[in-house]
Amino acid sequence: MCLLNSNGPVNATESRYIEKTGPRARSQASDEAKAGPEAGSDHEPDWRHGFQDDFPRYIPFLTQNCGVDFRGRVLEIGAGAAWFSAELSKLPKVVEVIAAEASPLRLKMHAPKIFKLLKAHEAKITRMPADFRKLAFPNDHFDCVVCVGLLHRAVNVMHVLREVRRVLKPGGQFVAIREAVRPLVKLKARVKRLGSPEASGAPALGYTLADYRESFALAGFALEIKRVTLASGMKYYFDQMVNGLTHARYAFVATKRGRG
Repeated sequence: MCLLNSNGPVNATESRYIEKTGPRARSQASDEAKAGPEAGSDHEPDWRHGFQDDFPRYIPFLTQNCGVDFRGRVLEIGAGAAWFSAELSKLPKVVEVIAAEASPLRLKMHAPKIFKLLKAHEAKITRMPADFRKLAFPNDHFDCVVCVGLLHRAVNVMHVLREVRRVLKPGGQFVAIREAVRPLVKLKARVKRLGSPEASGAPALGYTLADYRESFALAGFALEIKRVTLASGMKYYFDQMVNGLTHARYAFVATKRGRG
């Protein structure tokens, strides 16, 4: 069976790509790249390492340790090469995944490779360029919204959270993973890697946990925060000891409160 999309014929077992046209679409990728240096973190060595070691562990961690119920219609914002969308597509209760990313190149070139490597259920996935600051979806549309390493690069976290809340159904969940939180020890190497406020607009060392808690609460979310340590054995205990000192990786699991 063969379907048609904006790029011509596509096999029904493959993901769809929806083209976005106009001046904003052409400038969008360069604008979002200013959000932080991690915008280019899906180079081949990085995602191959993640594919082998980290990516398959996140869904079990979130469902078993954080009580996340991935189901229905899911949106990933700032999807990059969309490895999280690939993993989510394999869950039986997830019926549709929208992978939204500012850079069309990542969606067109990198994402299909990731889908093949991770054996994604590609027929569930739609790839489309989108600006996470102004999501082109109706209110109360998604059961779940997810992102990977996005919030700590956002210039205005509150704006992103309010837009996410708008498109979530009442009681829906927003899951943000691989989020850096401002560490207790400030290392020069980390400042250089993450960039400066002048370059990105976001704090050079990220936001504090207090910043996140306040922003989520003001945006109308009930928030749970979990430290993420996917290692095992001695490395697990080492990561637990240094988590929060020189680095800190967290998962934010937020539930939309109230109606609309």
